[in-house]
Amino acid sequence: MSPAGETGTLSTPPRANASASGASKIESTPNSRGASVVSENIGMLGVKVEKVRPWIQRDIEQVKECKADAMLQALLQRASSAPETEQPELLQKCFKAVLPVCNGQASTALVKSSDIETALSEYVCPGVENSFYGPFVRATNIALACLEEIKIDGMRAPVPAVDMICQQNDMPMRQNHQTATSIRKPDLVILPLNSACASFQDEKGSKKEKQKGKQKDDKKDVEKDEKNQETSDRNDSEQRKKKRKAHMDTNATAKPRNLPWKDVLACIEFKRKTKGIKAPPSSYTLTDYAPTKPEYLPVDHLRTADSAPAPPQTPATQTASDSAFRSSGLTADQPSQGGSSSKRKAADTLESTAKKPKMDPNDRDADADADLDVTVQTGLYAAEMFAANLAVNYLLNIIVIDDVAWIWYYDRQGIIQCSGINFIQDLPRFMVLLYALQRFELHDWGRNKDLLQVEVEEKLCHEFKIKDQKLGEVDLLLHTSHDERWTHYGLQGRATNVVPVTSEALTKKYGKFEDGMVAKIFWGEASRTSEPEILKKVAEIAKMHTTVQDHVPALLWHHTFTNPTSAIREALDVPEPTKGSRVLYILVFRKLFPITRLQGKELFDVWGQCILCHLTLWKKGVYHRDVSPGNLMWYWKDGKRIGVLNDYDLSSLADDPGPRGNERTGTVPFMALDLLTKEGQRGEVKHVYRHDVESFMWCFAWISLRYKNGVILPPRLRPLDEWATLGAVTCGREKLFFLNNMTASAPSQSDIDGVTWDFLVDCFLVLKRDADERYYLRLKRSSSSGEGQQSNTHDPDPDAFLSRFTSLEGWTKLGKLE
Repeated sequence: MSPAGETGTLSTPPRANASASGASKIESTPNSRGASVVSENIGMLGVKVEKVRPWIQRDIEQVKECKADAMLQALLQRASSAPETEQPELLQKCFKAVLPVCNGQASTALVKSSDIETALSEYVCPGVENSFYGPFVRATNIALACLEEIKIDGMRAPVPAVDMICQQNDMPMRQNHQTATSIRKPDLVILPLNSACASFQDEKGSKKEKQKGKQKDDKKDVEKDEKNQETSDRNDSEQRKKKRKAHMDTNATAKPRNLPWKDVLACIEFKRKTKGIKAPPSSYTLTDYAPTKPEYLPVDHLRTADSAPAPPQTPATQTASDSAFRSSGLTADQPSQGGSSSKRKAADTLESTAKKPKMDPNDRDADADADLDVTVQTGLYAAEMFAANLAVNYLLNIIVIDDVAWIWYYDRQGIIQCSGINFIQDLPRFMVLLYALQRFELHDWGRNKDLLQVEVEEKLCHEFKIKDQKLGEVDLLLHTSHDERWTHYGLQGRATNVVPVTSEALTKKYGKFEDGMVAKIFWGEASRTSEPEILKKVAEIAKMHTTVQDHVPALLWHHTFTNPTSAIREALDVPEPTKGSRVLYILVFRKLFPITRLQGKELFDVWGQCILCHLTLWKKGVYHRDVSPGNLMWYWKDGKRIGVLNDYDLSSLADDPGPRGNERTGTVPFMALDLLTKEGQRGEVKHVYRHDVESFMWCFAWISLRYKNGVILPPRLRPLDEWATLGAVTCGREKLFFLNNMTASAPSQSDIDGVTWDFLVDCFLVLKRDADERYYLRLKRSSSSGEGQQSNTHDPDPDAFLSRFTSLEGWTKLGKLE
């Protein structure tokens, strides 16, 4: 857990085409700990993350596939009146029920389904990409209005509290991520009707509403009146339908302002590839699924694109955090620099052949994703949606190319795309999709129904209450608007969020902690021994060993949700559905401080305490395997800083006979060189003690060379930043170059004290000599036997290996510094 200060470091993005050779003798887990993690904390504190794209892209390369009808059946099942009971007949029943809408034979008091054909006929005409948004929005919203009246046995009624509507966007949408702001421009969005209307009311009527409010003596009365009015609107079906029709006629095809990501239920991204599309048929009948061309959106070309040259380096005068986030669509909050409102994709394999519209001079927000493949672009929207709400279970987005729509399903296990649906020629299938989505509650869209949004002192929080066998009711108030909340930005993986939390029940049991408590919320891999189980073992060791006692996190309370991500894969018949399956955890700890606040003797003392704790745990069968600055913490006790080796969700136990999980353990810039080889990334190198000790040395170097007095140095003085943006093997090469050329990386005396620098040099010299000895030993054995051997076949005794460092003169000097 890395609540503040550091991490932001990158987990290794796995290669989708990585060799499976040696699978039967995997020594360390071969996949990443959260593939598209830009950072466990987006506030990487200045690392030049040139693009978020590669990390999203490498998740997309691993997309799984399912049939369109299987996806429709699964969505109908969720929208049914008995979602836990299999109802295989739902799909055929819904196909028959929507045919009148498809054939223009269904109408309401406000809309005619025959207008769907009119809109689709307009859609198929040649034109530029953004001219197709309006017809698609009109066809979709007319269909929704008609589908609302259709009742099918076994299906729920539409959900007035959601009342989904399709809204044109193509406008910049901003979202804050700690110290950065993202800018994205989805073409269309699906969101609740009230949210769609609010984006226009904010622009035209908010000041008027506020002025009315001032005439009230009691502000609470105003808020109560508004809330009652909203409730009345939802319950009054006729009024709601008129409101929807008014929005359809005026604003659904207009460009909204400041749509919040937290309200977006799905994004729809368009590409126009051909000039002409076949017109709608004269009538629709029930037919078997006809595969589209292509049936699935290709992702193989992304791997080729990934080998393209890197963009030029950012000028040194520009802050690294600005450059990192600007180039990725995550920018420091600042005035926009202008840009195009078109969706030009210069390098896109699905680039439009139609003439591009001219730049809109009124649109001053650059399209940060202008050159991305549509699958990557939509993946970035999913990352925004995940970040906007806490503990989201899954998301849906739709990609539309010409007359074919693909549903993309995202969760923390990975991504699934269904085969394409031709919504012009196979309109009934598209209607069934809309019919199912219209009956979704918010939790069916993936929102977490157990974490309820509440407002405390005008700040958005989340409340979680649950019965506990020992404590009775446990109440957690998660302060999700707090400045010290650290979020995850990415698609799959653990997606760790660390949030300040208060709790009456836990305060009653443990008393009040001076620095408060935090909740760690993450998606752990189901096959791995859980962090609470490992911490239970750690606590037992701590009772017997002073090097561990007080130096490990005290787990105050935890809860495991029973919603594995594998369930949807089993329903969709995706191969190996349980591989990498994840479940959601909430763990509560006392708040700790990041080691990056320290320097000199204080840094060395806390770092050394963590090393000794790690050594004892390793010898007692608890293997941490993810030593990084973000996992080295401290707190005050009796006037002394106590180092804490934190974060055990990637750890393993020596006596655990079960699977070790599907994640590669480690954080790239701090992983041992052995593990950053191709063999290491394939899982053919056993993770041993000296690898974690090497990680401790890289951590000490990283902190010492990036910070001074707890403050991050300017970009030009941070030679190691690039490591956090590279893939595993490339990072390994860069670290090896660093070892062989430390003179070039030597800082000035004003940036680091001589004792610390000399100690680093000696430590890396130990590592280099050890690596050389093992290399030549392997070389001798290889020449004599004709076969190579693993570099760590004969791993040294942990105490003996650590003594190579503790016996250094610099270790003694740093311990005596004043």
